[in-house]
Amino acid sequence: MKKVSLLVCLFTLLHLVGTAQSKKTSVTRWRATIQTKGGELPFGLEVQPRAKQRYTVYILNASERLQTDEATLVGDSLVIPIAMFDAELVAKLTPTSMTGFYRRNKGRKTFAETPFSATLGYGYRFRTNRMAILGNVTGKWNARFTNPETQKTSTAVGTFQQKGTDVVGSFLTTTGDYRFLDGSMRGDSLFVSTFDGSNAYLLKAKVVGKKMTGTFYSGIKGIRSFEAEQDDKAALPDLNKITFLKKGYDKVSFAFPDDKGNVVSLADPAFKDKVVVVQILGSWCPNCMDEINYLVPFYQQYKAKGVEIIGLAYEKTLDTTFFRGKMNLLRKRLKVTYPLLQAGLNSSESATESLPMLNQVIGFPTSIIIDKKGVVREIHTGFTGPGTGNYYTEWVKHFEGLIDTLVKE
Repeated sequence: MKKVSLLVCLFTLLHLVGTAQSKKTSVTRWRATIQTKGGELPFGLEVQPRAKQRYTVYILNASERLQTDEATLVGDSLVIPIAMFDAELVAKLTPTSMTGFYRRNKGRKTFAETPFSATLGYGYRFRTNRMAILGNVTGKWNARFTNPETQKTSTAVGTFQQKGTDVVGSFLTTTGDYRFLDGSMRGDSLFVSTFDGSNAYLLKAKVVGKKMTGTFYSGIKGIRSFEAEQDDKAALPDLNKITFLKKGYDKVSFAFPDDKGNVVSLADPAFKDKVVVVQILGSWCPNCMDEINYLVPFYQQYKAKGVEIIGLAYEKTLDTTFFRGKMNLLRKRLKVTYPLLQAGLNSSESATESLPMLNQVIGFPTSIIIDKKGVVREIHTGFTGPGTGNYYTEWVKHFEGLIDTLVKE
């Protein structure tokens, strides 16, 4: 990229007018897009200048402000790392625009890459063109996604809230949710998207009464047809019955090394007579990040009550240096203080093989709740995160109610 005056770029970020930012902090907001098979996938960026060509950047989707790693200005290029997901945004910076690419590491050797751009000001996500609102998607939806090549279909429960033209919501599946979908109704059409450095989802659908049909784009190249019907009784299968102990087992056992090389087991004295939550996770998994964000303050509150958490991490490689780097990142960024163990590779097959007492592990995260006697009391597949609204509130109520019961036993 061509080099331009560093002072011009700094002046732009610090002093530009008309960007919906605070004059005291010189925060700028940008409407950003990456290119997918469905065209532009929009999201928001918030940039806060710091000293010496360094910036704090947040990705904006609905109510979420997801902080990236520290961004830097190198020549005329703003580099925004998203280390948790081995991704980055890199763009040439001008007074009112960014132009560059989004790149995500695939297998640590090859990269998925697509154009990225942003314009100063975040007045809209999708243009509504002031069209009359011809549909309302508030409520629950039975949804189906179909791969056009294989004709394989997956189901989900959609949950949306619409206010005027603005729409927020998510989809719940048996392995997790689609986090913070954000968008608009334009006439009879729904447009929602989310981007967090890992997930990149774009839905375009026509709404006719209580039915929706359209196309769902995932990542850079993924595409599925979409249809849904509004249904107040829409529900997933019982997420506490998907993964279970095989016949003859009532306990889970394992011995894996932590990020310092120490082998940790449920039989260790630290877990004796404690209620233990075993979290099956991966640092690459946005739903796991959401669960960690909940568990960190939960652990601070419940540790003194006799509750422990152990994280079993399944990563992209078994390389110990890579594992330690990722766990250090989780500790630094998400404030994790409970043990994080190297359990295997990031696949359902690896997780199932490493825990042979379980019938299967299909979702990251999966939570195993163990009472003071070491007996498994519940196994919950996936995580219903804050992007799902009331579903998240109900899950927290159930989880903390169960933990409170086990603590008192």
